[in-house]
Amino acid sequence: MDKRKITIIFLTIIVYILSTGISYALFSKNPITSQVNVSSPLQSTPKDTTGRITFDQNLPKTEPCPLNGVMYSSKQKQWWEQHRPLGIMIENHENARPQSGISAADVVYEAVAEGGITRFLTVFYCQDGGQVGPVRSARTYFLDFISEYGANPLYVHVGGANTPGPADALSQINDYEWGGYNDLNQFAVGFPTFWRDYNRLGQETATEHTMYSTTSKLWEYAKNQRKLTNVDSDGILWDKSFLPYSFKDDVVVSQRPEKQTINIQFWSGYKQYAVEWVYDKTKNTYLRNNGGVLHMDKDTNKTLTAKNIIVLSIKESNANDGYENNLHLLYKTKGSGKAQVFMDGNKINGTWRKDSRTSRTLIFDSSGDPIKFDRGNLWFEVLPLDGEIVVK
Repeated sequence: MDKRKITIIFLTIIVYILSTGISYALFSKNPITSQVNVSSPLQSTPKDTTGRITFDQNLPKTEPCPLNGVMYSSKQKQWWEQHRPLGIMIENHENARPQSGISAADVVYEAVAEGGITRFLTVFYCQDGGQVGPVRSARTYFLDFISEYGANPLYVHVGGANTPGPADALSQINDYEWGGYNDLNQFAVGFPTFWRDYNRLGQETATEHTMYSTTSKLWEYAKNQRKLTNVDSDGILWDKSFLPYSFKDDVVVSQRPEKQTINIQFWSGYKQYAVEWVYDKTKNTYLRNNGGVLHMDKDTNKTLTAKNIIVLSIKESNANDGYENNLHLLYKTKGSGKAQVFMDGNKINGTWRKDSRTSRTLIFDSSGDPIKFDRGNLWFEVLPLDGEIVVK
């Protein structure tokens, strides 16, 4: 009996040693295998009631977001460093408001898409936007802006202008070698990454206002289907050539003005798309009105705000490409021009410069020095040369 027990114990020890040795060999010699067994920040972080990934706000905020300078925890940085900037086209037709996700964008670009109706390029990196939409089509000048965000930024849209000529955004995407790679066109991606919601606003909505996705689904699709995370398929970091802006802390309350209001009208007579930014001295932010009413994020039920508003005066022209009613537009995004920056309740007159499609849009003050922005989201308003801006 004793010999049997000794034999069983001996065999158990041998099996343990063998299994331990095999496990050690597998996990120490194969870094990919060992990484798979470590929970990624994306998988381990909780979500709020809107479906957005959240982080403990009580953790020390020591890490600046490369896109807008906001300070976050090291845990949140570990999360954003798993992916690359994500630019999503979101429409602003009055029948599509309130939209989802815009309030979590690090940077927003707004310009007229057609017929006086503005559209947004919303750029996400340091925050999860949750549900985003309605997602709409690509335009050539938005390609110029998303091209600033390092190598192969993710670009999300539903089709796009494709009439042969200077506004042919879909052909340009292929010319840039984005097609089927960092370009996430809903026509090629489909369900379940994208879906349509016809009753999201509590009533039946026209099809063009119904396409949605989530930032998590889009980052996951890019990772799993396109091998694009923080590095590309060749192992190159997205931000190897990215040029960040410079940021500063807010001015103290005593140095802030009592009020400031910025009225922007992109096209004369299209008041339903006119924008008003109203300064909040206490929070040192600007609240957005669109078409005369507060502009809300549907999923958070919060008013859209901006910490920094950068108005770029840029030449607008028709593409003259034979498209119906000559609706396709062009903006001279490369070159230089007048800029007006609003932050801390003050206005700074200056200039902008962009040397090439992939170059950063640089913003200078009247002395020619680069402007330091407040830590917070940046909202670029692309204003035609004949657009109207009134500051009170």
